[in-house]
Amino acid sequence: MQIVPVMFCFFVMGFVDLVGTASNFVKQDLSLTDSEANIFPSLVFFWFLLFSVPTGMLMNHIGRKRTVLLSIVITALSLVVPLFGDGYWVMLVAFSLLGIGNAVMQTSLNPLVSNLIRPDRLASTLTFGQFVKAIASFLAPILATWGATTLMPTFGLGWRVLFLIYAAVSVLAVAVLGATPIEEEKPDKASGIVECLKLLGTPFILICFLGIMCHVGIDVGTNTTAPKIIMERLGLPLEEAAFATSVYFIFRTIGCFLGAFLLRAMSQKLFFGISVLMMLAAMVMLFLCDSLTAIYVALGLIGFGNSNIFSVVFSQALLASPKEQNEVSGLMIMGLFGGTVFPLAMGFASDAIGQAGAVAVMTIGVAYLLFYTLKIRKV
Repeated sequence: MQIVPVMFCFFVMGFVDLVGTASNFVKQDLSLTDSEANIFPSLVFFWFLLFSVPTGMLMNHIGRKRTVLLSIVITALSLVVPLFGDGYWVMLVAFSLLGIGNAVMQTSLNPLVSNLIRPDRLASTLTFGQFVKAIASFLAPILATWGATTLMPTFGLGWRVLFLIYAAVSVLAVAVLGATPIEEEKPDKASGIVECLKLLGTPFILICFLGIMCHVGIDVGTNTTAPKIIMERLGLPLEEAAFATSVYFIFRTIGCFLGAFLLRAMSQKLFFGISVLMMLAAMVMLFLCDSLTAIYVALGLIGFGNSNIFSVVFSQALLASPKEQNEVSGLMIMGLFGGTVFPLAMGFASDAIGQAGAVAVMTIGVAYLLFYTLKIRKV
């Protein structure tokens, strides 16, 4: 039963993916350009660069469970801030806190799972956690659209009622995990930040780090760009185009659920390679197709293909350095900084040549993951 509250925390981890939907609604409310609106998802993932490695150090001192609890408290605070307004600076503060909370959570929650699961089941268990996380991800655009269009009372919040619902869930998660006893192994030593960063000098850890960057760049990029592609090519309003984000997350959720079982039955390298080829086919479709059905199919392929990338790369990195899992976890989550790099590059590319430019940036990430497939080690 210890794994149940931990999986509930994975649901809270998924709250970070509301940034794509929220940035599109803020863009519409404040009449922003693509590059201005993409600052929001970029800002969220910027904090992963600063907080991931120090969180690895913090876990050595206060433990993984307490670090997870701290992260959920910060996340809850970030979700309360937008309830007081939707101005530009209010949303910047909210998304900054959301990024900090999620950076701390992802760094501490994934290795916490390793306290409960044996090594050969780690990738599949992390994938199931990503399945739970994806449920929160695909619910976000549905809840935001419901809040923007419903006749039911939403306390005057409109689409921002999403923040109120997720804030309440965060408080519940703190209570559930706090009441759950979990034994943790003591670290052999308390590493410093410099020692932690030196691990990037290990070639396999470095390529895993870059793999995480590409995964999250594709994830956040698709989350943010999918509605814009439909609006550009089909002329639909945002309220209708926003469903494209849900299509992506629905298939990512299905992929995580199936991956939790498939990763126990087939090699990680084969499964990973098939996933990357699905994403590559989807990128070609997004370049060439302009029908709603074809775009939805492409988004489904990206969602399914990208659903298990993180779990495989993360578990490969942890098992490569079993005595330094806290430090490696911090480095891998720092790789989520790709969620800053990719949206910024995609925003400038789409402002210059349309959404095809954004797709081109994501295709670079897919090409790297194809290279990474060759480096996967047998567990």
